[in-house]
Order: sequence, then C-alpha cells, then structure tokens
Amino acid sequence: MNDRAALDLLVAHGPLTRTQLGELTGLSKPTASQLLSRLEAAGLVRATGTATGRPGPNAQLYEVNAAIAHVAALEVNPFGITAVVADLAGTVVGEQHVAADATADDVRGRTPELVAEAVDGALRAAGLGRDALHRAVIGTPGALDPRTGTLRYAPHLPGWQSRALRTELSAVLGVSVDIENDVNLVALAEHDRGTAQDFDDFVLVWADEGVGAAIVLGGALLRGATGGAGEIGYMPLPGAPLAHGLAATAAPDGGGGFQRLVSSPAVVALAQTHGFSAPDAPSALADALATPGAGDDVLAELARRLATGLASVIAVIDPDLVVLSGQVAQAGGERLLALVEDELTGLALPRPQLRLSALDGRPILVGALRTALADARHTVFDTA
Repeated sequence: MNDRAALDLLVAHGPLTRTQLGELTGLSKPTASQLLSRLEAAGLVRATGTATGRPGPNAQLYEVNAAIAHVAALEVNPFGITAVVADLAGTVVGEQHVAADATADDVRGRTPELVAEAVDGALRAAGLGRDALHRAVIGTPGALDPRTGTLRYAPHLPGWQSRALRTELSAVLGVSVDIENDVNLVALAEHDRGTAQDFDDFVLVWADEGVGAAIVLGGALLRGATGGAGEIGYMPLPGAPLAHGLAATAAPDGGGGFQRLVSSPAVVALAQTHGFSAPDAPSALADALATPGAGDDVLAELARRLATGLASVIAVIDPDLVVLSGQVAQAGGERLLALVEDELTGLALPRPQLRLSALDGRPILVGALRTALADARHTVFDTA
C-alpha cells in the first residue's frame, strides 16, 4: 500500500525528494528511504537530479521510471484510425494516423491489420518496438455488446462487426485490448480532469458528427444490457424523422432521431435555411454568433432543439450536472449554453447545472489514454 501510494504521488506531483515524499505519505524518513530504495531496485523509480534553492545540501529527487511500460490509445471513426503511444507518466511519445479505406469491401477482415499499422507507426515514431507495449484502449462510435462481443450502434464503421474483434486485436498487438464507446471515454476524461471533477452523477452530451451521451452514476459509467446506454442520437423527438428498423440505422446519422436535429450536418443545414453557407458546424456557428438577426435565429432554434433532447434525458436520469461537449457545443460556446438554459427554464424538470466541456484538444484520445494508463499502472505498480 505504501509503495502504491508513493508511486501515485510521484505520477501526480512529478519528481519529489525523500523528505517531500515522506511528508505527503506520512511516512518517517527511514521508512521513506527504504521504500525508495526498494522501488529503485525494482526499476519502478529512478533518481533524477537534485532539488536546489533549499537550505543545506541539495536533496536527491526521485521520479517514476516512465519508460518501464507504454500504452496505446486509439480513436476510430469513419475517417480512419489515430493511435498515440505514451509512457507510464502519460507523456505522448509517438502518433500515427491511418486513413479509412473507401468501401466496406476494402476493410472487411482487415481491421486488425489496420489497427496494428496505426499502433506500429506510433511505436516507430517513438523509437519503440511491440515489446514496449503494455496495454491498448480503443475508442469507437457505438458500443461493444458484453453478451456477444459485437460492436453495436456503429453501422458506419465497416469491418468492425466481428464477434471476435477484441480477441483478434489482442492477438495482433500482443497485449490486452479494451474497446470502449468514444463518448464514455470523453466522460471519463471530463471526470478525471475537466468540468465534472467534483461530480459523481452527471451526463455528458456529445454533439458532433455523431450525437451521443455518457451517463455516470455514483462515479461509475452506466452501460446498459447491450452497451447502448446513452445512444441518444436514436432518441425520437418532435421534428425529427424516426429510424425504423435496422436498414435505417445503416446511415451515418442513424436514420432519424435527435441526431438529425443537433449533429454537425444538422447545424450546417439549419444555418443554410437562414442564409449562411459555411462548410462545417464550427464555421456556421461562428458566422451566426457574429451576425445579429439571422444568426440569433440559428442559435435560438439550435438551443430549442438541444433543450428538447436534454429534457428527456434529465427527466429520466436526474443528474447533478449536464456537460455539453463536441464541436457543436464548443463552437456555440457560452452564448449557446445560456440559450439552452433559458429553454430548459420553462420545462417541469429537475434543474441540473449545465456546463461546457473543459477539455481541449482530442478528448476521445485523452479518455482512452487515461483508461489505458490507469489499467497499466494498476498492474505495473503492484509490488505485492
């Protein structure tokens, strides 16, 4: 327990002296010294320079030996596969993107090969081989059905529907592989370092090319019997066409429901009806924010649509917090958030806090990396 506490503190705080580690753990100096010697002998900790600017002799600093293990985090979407490799401290040391092939026939049976190509490219960029890899986590649209092992709710990812997908990927990479819903990963990252850090009951709503939600209750993800909890893109709403049957869900937009109202393509179409011709949702919303009149109408209608969908989610889940994430929410910013809050005011609902995501960059990869690191540290840091 002391070993693990010390290793976690070194990860969280960076290099520490023996005295600093003793103060943070509550251990005596002799015990802290024995602990560091033991961890150094095990290859988990290494000496790194000295602390300066303090009275007396310079004290030796210690840090986690981050190179002892590496993890891979991957984001999969219809455009391709992006893989990053990071050391045990979470520093990204390599990255590779593999573009999607054009048709389902091109990728049928080649998914493990394409994943390996992305991971191997990231490892090469870091000057590493496969033997350095400890674990991999893959974020995908849809969710893995725990009963069948099949990726569901992602018909727009050809080649990813094998029942043995996880086993095939583990075999080709030579390490344990987890496949997780991409929005769930964003929520885990938000809980770890973002807007939801102080909340154990919250919903993250992702409005981007796709639309989905992650539900966290009691600090744990709610997945559902088939892994499909939070697939609110399919949720029927007034003004949206319904998705009927499996044939309808083969379309990237799910064929109907909430996604047809607030996804990035829906925002572009909404802006076009008000005279804007931007090529993507961020540009369309930037134009709307800068254009009184027609722009106000775009934002008001989008806020009404978002609030209508959120009302259904809030009525069922009753969370403490709703986090809006994805390019639509980020592009609309605080102005859109305020309009959504106003729309929710008139509804007979619980009133959770409503906030924008605080994560920058690529939150799906951030969440996948956080998950892979937590799993790897749990194993590597076990000195029992």
